[in-house]
Formats: sequence, structure tokens, C-alpha cells
Amino acid sequence: MKDPMNYIERFCYKHPYFGVKNLMRYVVIANIAFWLLGAVNPVLMSYLSFDPALILRGQVWRLVTFVLYPPSTGLLAFIAFYFYYWIGSTLEQHWGTPQFNIYFFSGVFLTILYGFLMYFITGLSFRLDAQYIYLSMFFSFAALFPNMEVLLFFILPIKIKYLAYIDGAYFLLGVITGSFPANLLPVVAVLNFLIFCGGDLIRRAPRRPSGNTVNFRRESRKIRREQQNRLYTHKCAVCGRTDTEFPDLEFRYCSRCQGYHCFCQDHINNHIHFTE
Repeated sequence: MKDPMNYIERFCYKHPYFGVKNLMRYVVIANIAFWLLGAVNPVLMSYLSFDPALILRGQVWRLVTFVLYPPSTGLLAFIAFYFYYWIGSTLEQHWGTPQFNIYFFSGVFLTILYGFLMYFITGLSFRLDAQYIYLSMFFSFAALFPNMEVLLFFILPIKIKYLAYIDGAYFLLGVITGSFPANLLPVVAVLNFLIFCGGDLIRRAPRRPSGNTVNFRRESRKIRREQQNRLYTHKCAVCGRTDTEFPDLEFRYCSRCQGYHCFCQDHINNHIHFTE
């Protein structure tokens, strides 16, 4: 089965101007605007969340406004806004505008699809927000930069991968303690994350050795087959383009990245440097 990211990367290469550039800037500005709206009149916030029953009665704006529903009405929401912008803009810089837009809006689409599906199955009236869509971006960030350090509460240095474990525990807690069907929203958000990053996680997973004895003849045949089946010499670590598919494209290795990481001419000077 082919990795769905192959199709997404091909689409992004063919449509380099697809999507909204600096998407998270506009999303966070809208979040702040709705936060101010809620501070002025908290009753108005009830008109923003996703409610399939009310949407089918004509309140179609909820299909958009639920994405911009602020995480809270307190001042701590501004810390969330900051992380939304930082993580989203970094992912867009690493992936490119088209791929990040597809990632973000596919999470929105899956949430809407899940909401209507549960409504038609159960007939229950319930409300959803986009909290887990934003939190799932942190999983993608941690998958790309696991050893990057940030200051927790702007004081304590901690690696991104450990914060991802806390994020995962929060997702699990939401599934266990939440009320059905809203409690399955974390699962929907993780599904979107796995579509985009699952293949890389599987390839990075350590392989358990089958035994202490190596069959050199079998291994040499395996290496020859892999070399014959490898259809390219260079592959860009950002967009995935290869010298086989694009023979006129220039590829280089970045001297500032740790390890050997190849980039095409469009991303050699426009990428997040690998730290390990």
C-alpha cells in the first residue's frame, strides 16, 4: 500500500501556490478577535461552536467559526495563541504552504465529517470545537524536531518530544473522561496526524534483530535488490522530489544540518536545520 503522502507531495509540487500563505497568522488573529468578542459578551460564544443540528437548521457559519473558537476565555489563551502561531508557521516553513494547508484543513474536514456522522447515527445534539486540531499539530512538530528544546512556561528547558508525551496523555484523558461522542475527537485528530507523519514514524522505528547469526549471502542479495529497486540517487528532505522524476533539478547537501540531508535547489536555503 502506497504512502498517502506520496500523492500529497506530488499535488503540492504541481500546485506550488495552493493554499493561504502564513495561514496561522490569520487563524490566530481571528482567534484573538473571537476571544475579545467572548470577553465583551460571553453569550455570543455559544453561536460559534460546531453543532450539527443547528447547522442543518441554517446556522452554516458554525462550519467556519468552530475552527476559530478560542481555547479559553482567560489570559492563558494567549499562551496557546503564541504556540499555535509558532508551531504552525514552523510546519509551513518546513513542509511548504500547500502541504501545511492540506494538513490543517484535512483536520477540519475530518472533524466536520465525524460530527455529522455521529449526529446521523446517534441523533444526539452536541457541540465540538477545534482544540484537538491545533494540539495535533504539536505531534507533527515533535515528529519533525523531537530534540529541539523550548522553555516551558518561559523558564524550564525541555525537549519537544517530552512535551509531546504530555500532549498524548491529555488526548488519552480526553478520550477516557469526555462524554460521547465528543470524547473521540482526539482519535480523529490523531488519525489526521498519522496520515501525514505515520509513514515517517514507521520508517524511524527501531527494528528488532531476528537473531545473532547473519546470513551474508541472503543479506547481499537483499542489498543488490534494494539498489536495483532504488529509482533515485537524491531526494529532497522537504518536498520529496527526486533526481529521477526531475532530472533538471539541482540537489545539494546542507552543511549546517547534523547528518547527511539532501535538499533541492528550492529548499537548500529554505528549511529547518536537522539537529540530529
